[in-house]
Parts: sequence; C-alpha cells; structure tokens
Amino acid sequence: MMKAIEGVFFDLDGTLLDTAEDFVITVNQMLADHQHPAMDSHLIRQNVSAGSRALMKLAFNLAPGDELEQKRTLFLQYYDRHIQDHSRSSFARPYPGILSLIGELERRDIAWGIVTNKPRPYALSLIRQIGLLERSHAIVCPEDVKKPKPDPEALFLACRQSGSSPQFSVYIGDHIRDIEAGKQAGMITVAAHYGYIAEGEDPAQWGADLNIGHIQQLHRWFEQHNWQIIKDRSHA
Repeated sequence: MMKAIEGVFFDLDGTLLDTAEDFVITVNQMLADHQHPAMDSHLIRQNVSAGSRALMKLAFNLAPGDELEQKRTLFLQYYDRHIQDHSRSSFARPYPGILSLIGELERRDIAWGIVTNKPRPYALSLIRQIGLLERSHAIVCPEDVKKPKPDPEALFLACRQSGSSPQFSVYIGDHIRDIEAGKQAGMITVAAHYGYIAEGEDPAQWGADLNIGHIQQLHRWFEQHNWQIIKDRSHA
C-alpha cells in the first residue's frame, strides 16, 4: 500500500547548503594566526560533514584530548565571528535545486525541516541568511537532544515538531551517520553524493534507500512515485 509523504528532512552542511567556503576561510585564518601553513581547501571541503573536531584534528595534527577540545572551542569562536560578520553575507548557498524542491513541498503541504549536528547558533544564523528560517517546520540541533546523530532521537523530534510520522518521512544527508539515523528512525534514507564525502568513503555502501548525485534526482524520484511511499516497506 502507498501513502503520501508526510515529511522531508535535510541535513544542513553538504546537503541543504554548500557551506564549505566558510570553513575553508575559517580554518585557514586560524592556522595563519597560529603560524601554521594553510590547509588544502579540497581536504577541508571533504571533511566538513565530519564536524569541527575532525577539522581541528586534521589541521593541527592532534590526537583526541584536551588540546583538541581547546582548538575546537577556539575554532567555533573563529567560525562564529566569520558567519556573524554583517559587513558581508556568508558564502553558504543552497545547492542547485534545493529551493525548487522546497517550494514544491510547500505547494503540496508536505512538512520539511532540518536536522543537523551543527550547533544551534550557527545553524540558525545560516538558515536565517538564506530566508528559510520562518519557512521550515522543524529545526533540530544537537542542543535539542540527549543523543545527536547517528542516534535517531533528533529525527523523531523533527517529526513531532512538524506533525509527521517517521515511517512516512524522508531524510537526506551526506554522511553515514545521517543514513544510520534515518534507518533507525524508520525513514526513507537518501545519500547525497554531491556533499562533503571524505576520501576513501563510498556513500553507495552506506545502505541508503536512494543515492543521488544532485537534488534534482530526488525531486524526480518523488514525482515518479507520485509523492508517495510504501506504507510497510518491510513487506515491499
């Protein structure tokens, strides 16, 4: 049996928004201030979705411990100053096709939202800058849950906020933890190959229900399935 999609949820960095340039600028400014050579921008881009701790580990060649946590805290201060600089907008931009898809979701009264491991102040600042803050039905950040992704708690919260059921919802992300969280929540999972994929990672092996190279493929998939999903996929 098929049923209409109730909710579509996006990871933020590398899925909804291309935020890599902000990270490149911030990491390399921090390295320069500490008299370290610049980090290759491609390497930074590949690791954005791994989070600030992973970026600091790579940038300063640090092992887990107090120094890494201190550098991560300092990095977040640098990043905050960068994206809050009102003399210019962030370099973050929606990926091609995102705004069109969101517009179609809204036209069809399908709830949509954002579930991210990005700290709330930075996430809200970026979402506000691109004009989507008031339009989303749910925004869930790590401060909102006890266990961040890959735990499904954040996705369950997004569903409650938006009034949608997990089994009739879709989650799109560019990291294996996104797919793991979505599967544990019982959602249709979509791996965004266009996002920030670390060297050696093969997103086709993450076990997502759908793999896409650009967001227009997801839009077409929705249309091909008449904006419905199988009600009981375990017996499909």
